[in-house]
Amino acid sequence: MPLVTKATHSIEIKELLQFADRTIHAKKGTYLFQEGMEAEELYLILSGKVQISKVTQDGRELALRICGHNDLCGELTLFTEDPKYLLSALLLEDGEIVAIRKDVIEREIFQNPALAFEFMKWMSDHFRKTQTKFRDLVLNGKKGALFSTLIRMTNSYGIRRQDGILIDLPLTNQELANFCGTSRESTNRILNELKREKIISIHKGRIIVHELDYLKTEIGCENCPAVYCSID
Repeated sequence: MPLVTKATHSIEIKELLQFADRTIHAKKGTYLFQEGMEAEELYLILSGKVQISKVTQDGRELALRICGHNDLCGELTLFTEDPKYLLSALLLEDGEIVAIRKDVIEREIFQNPALAFEFMKWMSDHFRKTQTKFRDLVLNGKKGALFSTLIRMTNSYGIRRQDGILIDLPLTNQELANFCGTSRESTNRILNELKREKIISIHKGRIIVHELDYLKTEIGCENCPAVYCSID
């Protein structure tokens, strides 16, 4: 079982589903939407995993979160004029996703105080997660950014084992580097250091964290609640 059971949004999923305009059966490697496209919908993920990322001016990719079952994405465009998507959403595996028109959900939020309240609470939690991620990226340097990312991944996808915590999410070193805002070469070097010190090991593309407290100590972890210290 995962270390932390992923919390379902306080927004009623069934209530959102009744506003769905269409269902998308998306394939791994395709984009749900891309940065700069006109934003007319937000999306509720029923199955599969979607990586939300930003491409910097120098062409580097910064991965911000991985959305899964019952997660929303594309929501940052609500209540803006002539909105365009600020980020890109890439399918990491095949998925089923429902699309909800932006104008429909905006109208319903105005008319349904309970939904508006729950949506505000969810957005507040979402922004808090994002703020803590940027704090770690800016303040902790390359090594600290990787350590922070590994800690977040244990909270989102960790499975406790006798020898440590298995991060049950296959990622290449490049994909891991994208979450840290660093190069693949830097990530490889730091991972190799951690493997030599037996802090982690890697088996079939999955990382096992043997010394989680070491990672936390190195970045001065504030022991934020796991609901905020996560990769989703």
